[in-house]
Amino acid sequence: MNLDQLEPEPQLLRQTFGLFPSAVACIGAIVGGEREALVASSFSVGVSMDPPLVSFAVQNTSTTWPRVRAGERIGVSLMATEHADICRQIASRDKARRFDGVETHDADSGALFLTGAPVWLQCTVYSEVPAGDHHLVLLRVEHLGLNPALSPLIFHQSAFTSVK
Repeated sequence: MNLDQLEPEPQLLRQTFGLFPSAVACIGAIVGGEREALVASSFSVGVSMDPPLVSFAVQNTSTTWPRVRAGERIGVSLMATEHADICRQIASRDKARRFDGVETHDADSGALFLTGAPVWLQCTVYSEVPAGDHHLVLLRVEHLGLNPALSPLIFHQSAFTSVK
């Protein structure tokens, strides 16, 4: 294979990025009494330990992110393998039904968390950086919780899987 001849055409780029397994996170907040959330397969931890920062990328065209961002605190729930259907539901365009039958913990701080997640992070927006057709969002972790007995939901080659 001659790597110099491969151009990052959209379909090839999507296929290539799909070979990188990634955790799936639900990023949510309570804003004006309403639950708002989006799903990110670009979520990354370990951006910084001091201050404690995590990141994700969001499309510039997202209509949900501006509403989530308006929350005083943002909840990040690492989705568990049992959340595959919930992931599809929250990610759907049908915003009116995103939380039908979905168990959440609505924190007093305004952060929204999924029940049954292996990891919960309560965050504030640290910064946003334009990145092509997305924005890279850095979140500062203020509080956290974990349940290592639960397996995270993994997105790989356009399908959900797990690490256990």
